[in-house]
Amino acid sequence: MPEPFADLLKESIIFTNRDALSPHFMPDHLLFRDKQISSIVKALTPSLKGERGRNLFVYGKTGTGKTSCVKYVIDEVRKLPTVKAKISYVNCRIYNSRYRVLSKIMSDHLPTYAKRGFGLVDIYERMMSWIDEDGKMLIVVLDEIDMVKDLDDLIYTLTRANSDIKHGGITMVGVSNKISFKEDLDPRSLSTLYETELVFPPYNSSELLAILQQRSAIGLKANMVDQAALNLAAAIAARESGDARFALKILSRAAEIVEEKKLGRVTTAEVEAASKSAEEEIAYELVSTLPEHQRLVIYAIALLTLQGSRYKKLADGSDTYLFSGEVYDRYVSVSNSLNKDPKSSRWYRKYISDLEMQGLISTYESGKGIRGHTKLIKLAYSPEKIKNTVEKGMLKEGEVEGKEQ
Repeated sequence: MPEPFADLLKESIIFTNRDALSPHFMPDHLLFRDKQISSIVKALTPSLKGERGRNLFVYGKTGTGKTSCVKYVIDEVRKLPTVKAKISYVNCRIYNSRYRVLSKIMSDHLPTYAKRGFGLVDIYERMMSWIDEDGKMLIVVLDEIDMVKDLDDLIYTLTRANSDIKHGGITMVGVSNKISFKEDLDPRSLSTLYETELVFPPYNSSELLAILQQRSAIGLKANMVDQAALNLAAAIAARESGDARFALKILSRAAEIVEEKKLGRVTTAEVEAASKSAEEEIAYELVSTLPEHQRLVIYAIALLTLQGSRYKKLADGSDTYLFSGEVYDRYVSVSNSLNKDPKSSRWYRKYISDLEMQGLISTYESGKGIRGHTKLIKLAYSPEKIKNTVEKGMLKEGEVEGKEQ
């Protein structure tokens, strides 16, 4: 057997269960989230008993355990023998339109019907009759709900459906990283919501340390991680955002470094090296999952950073700032080149604020004398990688970049 393939089959010197360091791994007990799990169960209890209850919206930054807790509750509910509700879990990164969401629901519960390729109205009417025939309660979990392109239409459809159903009903559970996502909804959609809200706080350093200890005990061989290394990984993640996913990526990458270099164990040196690559990896993952127009805005910033500005740019050491106005012009140009309607300058300013809040850009207000008062913008990560990330996930072959106006 060729040596590279033989190496693949060798027993790991450090991992016992690599998946245990994945953010998608579900341990038997989710640490520090008992209160939130109880709140989810309480909110869903009426639906589980066959009664109509409130919709539930779960908010929190990335890596605060929202999806894990919701999935944990779903898994436990499905084990109960007398539950009167049917459940559909929908990943809105994949099922990102009203039609796709409704099709996914039908695929979960009436797969033969779903494969026939019916239109939206037919699917909706069949879903209504399926619920109504024996008074079912349908719980629809919409993970990353803000990724749905026609979200207003979806929310209006699911909430108004209860008016069309004589027996049974629909309860919606929305999960979002954006606490403010409802601000983007049309008043028509907002008026139909009857919801309970649950906010997940970031983890602190001691909580992240306990999570890392729990996962390393499952995923790594004994005595392969220094306590100081775990302390440092937890402190770095707590300082950045309280993101458990980030902490796990640091530990996983540090363990991989030990494996690659055939070192004795994970020390603070490997954690420091791993934190840099983990931070970048998460940033590019975040870019790939941004809402469409936020992706177009950061794409415009990356293009301008790479290709140059129409105006004299301001330099801060080796870093370059761009004028907000020229970024908006390029965003409009890119949108038009892709046959997408650009948003107004008011929405653009909100997108800039959201991108800064997520750590992808930095901004500051200029003083007098620099084209008046204006906002100056700088990318926090490699423009080449931002550009490639957006193009890989969004741009079709043959589409061109926006031209200078």
